[in-house]
Parts: sequence; structure tokens; C-alpha cells
Amino acid sequence: MKGTILFGMNNIFNVKPLDGEETLECRIKGKILKDSIGAYNPLAPGDLVEYEADDHHPGKGMILSREERKNYFSRWNKKRKAPQTLAANLDLLICVASPELPPFRPRFIDRALISGERGGVPVMILMNKTDQGIDDQVRDRLDNYRDLGFEVMFCSAKSREGIEELENRIRDHQVAFVGQSGVGKSTLLNLIEPQVNQRTAEISTKYSRGKHTTCYSILVENTAGGTIIDTPGVRELLLYDIEELELQEYFPEMEAYFGQCSFNSCSHIHEPGCAVLSALEKGRIHPDRYESYLRIMEELKNG
Repeated sequence: MKGTILFGMNNIFNVKPLDGEETLECRIKGKILKDSIGAYNPLAPGDLVEYEADDHHPGKGMILSREERKNYFSRWNKKRKAPQTLAANLDLLICVASPELPPFRPRFIDRALISGERGGVPVMILMNKTDQGIDDQVRDRLDNYRDLGFEVMFCSAKSREGIEELENRIRDHQVAFVGQSGVGKSTLLNLIEPQVNQRTAEISTKYSRGKHTTCYSILVENTAGGTIIDTPGVRELLLYDIEELELQEYFPEMEAYFGQCSFNSCSHIHEPGCAVLSALEKGRIHPDRYESYLRIMEELKNG
């Protein structure tokens, strides 16, 4: 039998059968799943699995295997020193940001864009809290994202501006929401699909001794059509398994200058005759995006 992973807590995974409504609590048969060696979590919300029901214990089962993922969104778990998949098999990843409270964090967005592309997931930037106002510097940064081909939407959970457009955008799709703590992701999701927060509270009470903070990802059905995966609010989004010379490939504004540098292994940081640095000086590459490139490169060098 096949089903979809809704969430996992304490090595127990909630599975919804593809041909049924009642979910099952399942454990993995054996110690590990194939293709999950070294991962922080072998399964993530959105994963399709093959399982067998326990005939002697109704509502229980064993997971036998995981189907190959269409795509995935992941990060490096610094505490466990392992990759952590937050969601799988997505139609869209929505990176929620705010303009002022908390401050706009382009470094986080740039990492989300890279992680999404690396995992094969389309990413949309969603500027929430537009009721706070958006200053010229933030708007310039968002315009640059659009110029680079990234999708950008605006909304306010407080005034409900843009909520209908967002609902139409995600209808009948499997989408995941990611954002730093405080950007209003939970409030936003409560407007779109109230059962997201309700289910989070129920599961936290059952498995986490009453802690109602979202510390795991959870998939719920969108009553308007499709599914929504809520991911934990995070302070940082660490990347992994990207070589230093590979990083440039995740910055589309640099693509036009590939092969034009004096050195084939140019890092675009200090080398003479660097076409990227020349473009930066001429204003053809946004300085803030280049700052993200420098910081991520430093992160990769330091392991």
C-alpha cells in the first residue's frame, strides 16, 4: 500500500493512505531506509512511501520504502551535522519575509533560493506585513529579484491585502511555507487554512508535552484544494554539498559573465581580470546580492 507522510515525531510517522482518509502511525521497518543513510531525517512531509498495515494493531503500520522524490527542500542541521529535509515533492516553496518587524533579511531569502534550486523546487518570495510599509531599499531589492526572474508577491495578514491572490496561487498545488521566526508565517497560514495551526497544536500536545512552537514540518490538506506544508521558523538556513566554484551557478546575474574572466577557476572575489567584479563596478550586479555571494562563499570555505 502507498501513502503520504504528513509529519514525523520521535521516529513515528503519520501516513495518509492514497486511497483512504484514516491516517496510520507508522515506524520504519528495520533501522534505516535505503537512500537515507547519513540524513537527519529519513522521511519528510510530502514523501510518498510504501507501507504495510498492522493487522493486529488497528491504526498502526510499518514503512517499507520511500519512493524517489520529485524534488525536496532541505537545510544543514548544524547540531546533528547532517542534511535535514523539511518538505518533499513540492509544486512551490514560498519564502515568507517581512519589511521591518522583523527586519528584511535578504541573506535568508538568497539561501532559500539556492536551497530550492538545488533541490529542484520553484521558489516564490512572499513579502508579508505590507501594512508596515516598504522602504525604497527593500523595494529595490525585491525589484532586483523580479528582474532576475524570481516570482514575488505581496500580502498582509493584518489587512488581508493580497490574501485572495495568494489563495488562488496555491490552490490545487502542494506548497511549503518557510520563513524566519516573526515574519508572520503562522498568522498567514491561519488565514489561508486554519487547520494548519490547529493540527500543529494538537500534535505538539501529543508528542512534545504541550510545546506549541512549530519545531517540525507538517502537511495538511488545503480545503480549497491542494496541500500545505508548514516548516519550522528558523534563524538561519545553512547550505551544504555545494562546491566553492559551483556557487556562482546559483546566481543567475553572474551567468552572462561565465568564461570571460582571466582565470578559469576565478572565485569572483579578488582575481584581476574578473568579469563579474567588472560588472559589479558598473552596476550590472546588485551589490547586496554580491554581498550574499561573499558570505555564502565564506561559509562554504569554513565548512
